[in-house]
Amino acid sequence: MNTIALLTYHLNYYLEGILNVFNGGNLEIRDKYSFDCPEILSDEHWHVLVESLLNNAEKFAQHIVDLTELDLDADFVNPQYGSYRRNIEAVIEHGYYHLGQIVLIRKLI
Repeated sequence: MNTIALLTYHLNYYLEGILNVFNGGNLEIRDKYSFDCPEILSDEHWHVLVESLLNNAEKFAQHIVDLTELDLDADFVNPQYGSYRRNIEAVIEHGYYHLGQIVLIRKLI
């Protein structure tokens, strides 16, 4: 499996999980599934994955814009997970980290 595809899937997996919570759902994501990327068999599969990541990143950003200060300080699902603010910052930092890996991998290729 292509490492860049795995990292792209991994980033999108977490965005989808956070978006599910933002949309009133449960926190259903689990680390052990975050690299279960389906095989990329064509350029079309790759483009679908990238588009999904970009669309989810846009939705994530819009949700952040819509949050109030009170929302940001509220518990994220459960007090053990901290606040919305903490989780938003973690997703952003997580994205920076893996996008940096992708840049380095591309340079090595």
